[in-house]
Amino acid sequence: MANMNKGKRRITFKLNSKDAESVHLVGDFNNWTPGRHPMQKNADGLWEKAVMLAPGRYEYKFQVDGKWRLDIESTERCRNAFGTENCILNVVALK
Repeated sequence: MANMNKGKRRITFKLNSKDAESVHLVGDFNNWTPGRHPMQKNADGLWEKAVMLAPGRYEYKFQVDGKWRLDIESTERCRNAFGTENCILNVVALK
């Protein structure tokens, strides 16, 4: 049986939002479906979610209590079809 995760990397997304009730990681890697990648909050108020991603370019945002939010740690962004911005993540292959 082939390894389905071959070439994929574990990427951990983080968001500091102590007052948030719910946070979801949403992007083109999950078809922009908010419920697919709920994030978990630790005792310090840091929300985290690890996903396995193949090398490539991905666009994403966070949905915090139903509202879209950019990742302030992301230095690369692009315009989207709604006139706002998405964050960009470039996953490089391991050598």
